[in-house]
Amino acid sequence: MQTWFITGASRGFGALVAKLALDKGDAVVATARNPQSVVAALGEHPNLLAVGLDVTDEAQAHDAAKAAIQRFGKIDVLLNNAGFGLLGAVEEATATEIEALYRTNVFGLLNVTRAVLPHMRRARSGHILNVSSVGGYRSAAGFGVYCSTKFAVEGLTEALADELAPLGIKATIVEPGYFRTDFLDARSLSVSDMRIADYAQTAGAVREHAAGLSHRQPGDPAKLAAALVELGGHPNAPLRMPYGSDTVAAIEAKNAFVAKELDAWRQVAVRTDFDDARAA
Repeated sequence: MQTWFITGASRGFGALVAKLALDKGDAVVATARNPQSVVAALGEHPNLLAVGLDVTDEAQAHDAAKAAIQRFGKIDVLLNNAGFGLLGAVEEATATEIEALYRTNVFGLLNVTRAVLPHMRRARSGHILNVSSVGGYRSAAGFGVYCSTKFAVEGLTEALADELAPLGIKATIVEPGYFRTDFLDARSLSVSDMRIADYAQTAGAVREHAAGLSHRQPGDPAKLAAALVELGGHPNAPLRMPYGSDTVAAIEAKNAFVAKELDAWRQVAVRTDFDDARAA
């Protein structure tokens, strides 16, 4: 039996994963700002511990991790799922919107990870699943600030994977594409109030497309949740795990673009070395 620690577990992917893990016989520490919303979503269960946690509060993160250890004795899988989106051109986003996004998507993830890691290090085992996005690998107009938070998550997780490997702990970046959840709804996606006409053909067009795509996304949330439960604690878990054919296509397109651009500018890139370094 594994013990899961899941943030943002009252709805969406978090709730789906929590339910499947419980059905599998695992223990689940399911966190949300309001723990009663977790119970409402998942019901009462002997292997469920619902904990109130605002991920932006570092002290609460440590308290939640301690509660998990007191109840179940260990944390095997940390699923950093809490987060939200911001839609609008980079220039349209306000400082307040940007700071709020980073507080949850980046600093919140760091708070929880740093609270759980001491317990995983003592056990010399564990698996951290950090939910990124296709937007954590490839940014795009209209989602620039949101994607920047997910780029940060990817950079942090790459480093964690290196730092934790000798300690028997794994770290995986989870990269979902567009799944049919409420991510594009107001509860999960903030939209910048400012609209600048010059961005009508780029970020503005993405606003309109996103509104029409909500609840028509190609990805099946139930299949993703099942895949995440299968991934958690996997002995050969990858560093990056993309989900959805749209994510696979986006990764392949970006890799091809980067390779083509690097080839075109390779000589300019390498001639900035010292002459003796190039000779060596």
